Amino acid sequence: MHDYYVLNAASKFRESFQMNTKPDPELLLKFARHLASCAGDAIKPHFRSKLQIDTKPAHHWDPVTEGDKAAERAIRALIEQHYPDHGIIGEEYGTKPAKSDFTWILDPIDGTRAFVIGMPTWMTLIGLYYQDKPFIGVAAQPFVGDIFFGGPHGSWLDHRGTTVPLRASQTRDLKSALVGTTAPHTYRNASDRAGLAAIDQSCRALRYGGDAYFFSLVAAGSLDVAMDAGVQIYDIAALIPIVEGAGGHVGEWRGLDPAQGGNLVMAATRDLLEETMDHFKP
Repeated sequence: MHDYYVLNAASKFRESFQMNTKPDPELLLKFARHLASCAGDAIKPHFRSKLQIDTKPAHHWDPVTEGDKAAERAIRALIEQHYPDHGIIGEEYGTKPAKSDFTWILDPIDGTRAFVIGMPTWMTLIGLYYQDKPFIGVAAQPFVGDIFFGGPHGSWLDHRGTTVPLRASQTRDLKSALVGTTAPHTYRNASDRAGLAAIDQSCRALRYGGDAYFFSLVAAGSLDVAMDAGVQIYDIAALIPIVEGAGGHVGEWRGLDPAQGGNLVMAATRDLLEETMDHFKP
């Protein structure tokens, strides 16, 4: 996408905002996709290369690389340039308070463990909240060539220039469902571990290791349930509009607001969401 086009889209958005019309998700999605493209350009030279890996304090190995940092710097610089009043929450560089109704939520490389071992299952996640609610989202895998994006008017997958609409499956019960979660070690208390074990026994198949890709695949209709325990806001903000735009449903199994993170389930149908979350009730 050419910088001229992005600048023109940003200008149109500012004009619509000044006229007190509702923000245009199409224009904002184009800008968000441009952010993802620039992040990909910053990340790809580091993928499958000799990396210096730092480690964040955590219960388990939580690496961070120059790819993570370079991508977030690139995204933040463009947001600051085109939308200086927008807030930013980023995994690597913290929070810039908003001076408007808009906050961008960034995870430059979701799945850094996969990134450092050369697996192409990591994604760049870019979400935009409007009045503190998920509005649009982009989840991009530049090495594979997948860009999942969505908002109030629907969700789509662009695979190397071919764009198709996304629609979640119609699966309504766990016994028929394909389920994905990142890793069993993230289920840290006894109740959550028991819930995961019960789902493993109840569903058609349970897969590990997909990170954000699993949630994107719920929107695509390839997976019926994706879930993770203890996720942060930047892990999930981009994915909620994509899944909901494809007709899927989102919940937090402790009853909290899923848009703020926590213990997340995304499912193809309401019935399937409720059955899955019921397994985590104490």
